[in-house]
Parts: sequence; structure tokens; C-alpha cells
Amino acid sequence: MFSEIRVTIGNANSCRTKIKKLLLPLLLLVCSLNLMAESLLTTTIQTKSYSIGKTNNGCISGAKALPLQGGGYIVLHLERDRHYGHPLLIKTLQTLAKQAQQQQLGILQIGDLGQALGGALPFGHRSHQSGLDADVWFNLNPNSYVNANKQRSNIKQFSMLSSNGKGKGKGKGKGLNTRWTNKHRKLLELAAKIVTVDRIFVNPAIKRDLCKTVTEDRQWLRKIRPWYHHDKHFHIRLSCPKSSPDCIKQAPIPAGISCDASLTWWFKKHPATISGAIKKRTGIPKACQVLLSD
Repeated sequence: MFSEIRVTIGNANSCRTKIKKLLLPLLLLVCSLNLMAESLLTTTIQTKSYSIGKTNNGCISGAKALPLQGGGYIVLHLERDRHYGHPLLIKTLQTLAKQAQQQQLGILQIGDLGQALGGALPFGHRSHQSGLDADVWFNLNPNSYVNANKQRSNIKQFSMLSSNGKGKGKGKGKGLNTRWTNKHRKLLELAAKIVTVDRIFVNPAIKRDLCKTVTEDRQWLRKIRPWYHHDKHFHIRLSCPKSSPDCIKQAPIPAGISCDASLTWWFKKHPATISGAIKKRTGIPKACQVLLSD
């Protein structure tokens, strides 16, 4: 009888071993499927990006980082950690860099985009908050960053204004210096013709130069907007992405190419204005309050 029991127990152990061998692949399959599902879910969440609010009062959810170096460009001032933006901004910069490289204009030196979650920057800009702004330096010389430090923070940038502009970039300059070339004009044309770009800010003297020198296909000049400073770099701003319903559009650019009295205004003296009570800045969008408080 004992021998029969031992045989039965032996058969049971054998069955358990066989069952384990059969179940193990099934368990591994279930685990793999769970991991795949988690991966797909994470990817789906991360690929959705939303620009929220205004460029000077907003934030961004799901920002992407511009690789610190790529085809035709290099990112500067890594210590600031401001190389994040909407995927459309990342693609726009990479497209512009590739086009500039193809036309042998030089290597683009990319300045500030925005922070990983957007929001107000501690210094340097009032805008660059919703992932739609980027600065590109006019310095196209690749030799200028040969001896760059680890953070690429020691690369000297130069004004395009002539000496009588005093280098302040406030629109008072009478012209541009010899650093300004056709390469810069072509670069701005390439940037303005990218469909995602809404407008480009440059110094008024640069806008005036373009109005004088561009004689054919002038429609892209409409996107070139005169603004204070911007004599060492130009500022690209994208339109609100269609997938970002909470993005607040900037007022439309006026009709025409603005090579008229509206440009001349920048070169005239204007009486000092006495500003009234400083308006309190409106609160940031509720979605940004939640996003930036995490």
C-alpha cells in the first residue's frame, strides 16, 4: 500500500512540474503584454503637447527637448536649460537649420526656447512661455564656438547695427554694419516661408534693410516685424497649433508688408510718455496653475 501511495505522490509531483512548464510561457506572455500596454500608454501621453495661454502668460504641457546639436545647428547656453518647446517648434528649427545648411548659409546658433513646462522665465524674456518662441543668433560663423566651454556660454555675439546705432538696438541706428550679409537676408526669408511661423522679430534697422534690398517675392516681408533690440538675434514665433485649443492667438499682423510709415515711426523721436498706474498682470491660466504647481 505504501508503495502505491509513493507512486501516486510521484505522479502528482510530475503533473505539477508539467503544469509549471506549461504555465510559465503563459505567465511570461501576460507580463510582456502588460509591459507593452504600459509602454504604449506612456508613449501616447508623452506625444500629446499643448500650448496654453499667451506667449507672455502661459505654459506648455508635453514639451519636447531640442537635441543639443543636430544637422546644421548647435544649442547655446546649456546652463539655462531653455531648449524645450512644442514639437512644431522643434521641427521648425530643425527644418530651418537643414535648409540653411543646404544653401551653405552657416551653422545656426540656437538661443533660448523655453522651460520644460513653460511659464515665466527668471530673466531675459517676457515671452517664451508657451513653447512657441525661439531665438536664433545672427552669428553664422562655425569658428566662433570652436573653443566653447562645456555649457557653450562663452560664445560672443555681435550686433548687426552700425556704429551710429550705438549698439543698443532701439531702432535709432541709421544702418547696419559689415557683419550683415546676404546670408542673413536669405536666412530670414527661409524662416519666414516656413508655414508654421507666424512672425519674426528683428531690429527696425534690419527690417528697413530688407524693405530696401528685397525687390522680388516680397510677401514674406509681412512676417518680419520690427521690435526693440533684436540686433544680435532674430526671434521666431509660431502660430497657435490647431491641437492646442487653450492657446491664445496674438493679434493678426496688419495687411501689407509694413515697409511704410509704420516702419518709419521707429526712426523718429517720440515725446516721453508719462505712464499711469502700472496695470496688474492678469493671473496665469488655471491649467498653468495646476501644471506649474506640480
